[in-house]
Amino acid sequence: MEVILLEKIGKLGGIGDKANVKAGFGRNYLIPQGKAVFATEANSIAFELRRAELEANAAAKLAEAQTRADALAAIGSVTISAIASDEGKLFGSVGLREIEDAIAAAGGDIAKSEINMPEGPIRFVGEFSVECQLHSDVLQNITVIVEAE
Repeated sequence: MEVILLEKIGKLGGIGDKANVKAGFGRNYLIPQGKAVFATEANSIAFELRRAELEANAAAKLAEAQTRADALAAIGSVTISAIASDEGKLFGSVGLREIEDAIAAAGGDIAKSEINMPEGPIRFVGEFSVECQLHSDVLQNITVIVEAE
């Protein structure tokens, strides 16, 4: 299925690019979310009429994500207290929600879906680097310090 992208999507393309995607991805995600339209002649003409508006919206989103990334960089690190054993293994884990709450308490603005933890939840005491993807072009690392209560 061929679609015209209305916004930049990582690993697919930028605004106005035509991309071949699987039918389910196009029908169930891209088109209902307003991220793409079917690649027909009429949609192509309509897109060219809206191109300036879409590019201005994309630039505004990028600028807003960059200011949020600068605020996260100013925070630098957050500390989370958790109950741990004598060996430093946590009873439970520190996941996305705890990190989101700690960043919000420090004055940052982030959604749980923007936090990337490829190794999964944190299960030990120590310092960990967590990356926050605020936009497809904006990536900011933040240090999470897990201390024993």
